[in-house]
Amino acid sequence: MSEELAISEQVAVYRREFPDVDPQVETIVSTLSRLARRMSVAYGRHLTDLGISQADWEVLKALIVAGSPYRLGPSDLAKRIGLTPAAMTHRVDRMEAAGLVTRTRDEKNRVRVNIGLTELGREKWLESMRMAAVFEESLLQDADAEQRAQLAGALGQMLRRVEQDQPDALGRCDDLD
Repeated sequence: MSEELAISEQVAVYRREFPDVDPQVETIVSTLSRLARRMSVAYGRHLTDLGISQADWEVLKALIVAGSPYRLGPSDLAKRIGLTPAAMTHRVDRMEAAGLVTRTRDEKNRVRVNIGLTELGREKWLESMRMAAVFEESLLQDADAEQRAQLAGALGQMLRRVEQDQPDALGRCDDLD
């Protein structure tokens, strides 16, 4: 396996091959891309340590975000996560077997099923958040409050621009396969 180039070396190669590239912009974007990959690996390791997957975490998060009583119908859950109903069913089957979620009939409409968060699922989510908070704080330990605010503002602007220019992306790359 070859070593990854330093960002400055990577940008130098880009400039050699495509002289019109803005080195400052490319440095920022390449750094963000590399940071996102490294963070994704770190989060994945944390979740593995907890015995859950990134896919499990997405479901747990969607149920937490829905608020108490932490239940959603399968189609609502699938939409929030960006999955097909069939993929959601498979994921919920696996998570139910692991004790992370439950399936119950809706009390008002017995045809409807709700996916609910179990105490174990909530504990796994909370522990993942504790681990993430420690990790994320360590990432930003060298930045003071003003620098953090500036970074948050700049990244927010970039995110809004991507969402404006690519409104159907929603963070998924399924259409790029």
